[in-house]
Amino acid sequence: MNADVAADLKDLASTLAGIEAVLDIDRLQAQVAELQEQAGRPDLWDDVEHAQQVNSKLAHLQGDLRRLLGLRQRLDDVEVLYDLAEEGADEAARSEAETEHHKLRKEIASLEIRTLLAGEYDGRDALVTIRSEAGGVDAADWAEMLMRMYLRWAERHGYPTEVYDISP
Repeated sequence: MNADVAADLKDLASTLAGIEAVLDIDRLQAQVAELQEQAGRPDLWDDVEHAQQVNSKLAHLQGDLRRLLGLRQRLDDVEVLYDLAEEGADEAARSEAETEHHKLRKEIASLEIRTLLAGEYDGRDALVTIRSEAGGVDAADWAEMLMRMYLRWAERHGYPTEVYDISP
């Protein structure tokens, strides 16, 4: 495996370890076990609203846990695939490793952003104000480009947007 690929895989492993530390896998597994116990109780559906909350939270946490463990496994698999491709000079395995490496990099980056936006108040709306201030037409053009950039980013990531006001 060449040095650049090894360094990138090490960086991805470090990023994933940071995400795992923030999400605290042991705590996550304990919460899943506790919620599964609650979901298995026969009296759970006596309070329908509580039952729905338990099931919703359980599904959410199980998805997070599966995603984390799956990414860790896929990262290990990519490292092994690169090693196998290098040992056997197998171009097909190398191509598959590169493809999976690229997908993995995108998914870990996406999870990192999602983890950063998982705080207590991060589910709430954000109000962004862009002002061109002094600078004339160039500053106004730059402010407009910046607005379009933010709107496109939000659209690509599934965040709803609303422009309240634009002044010429």
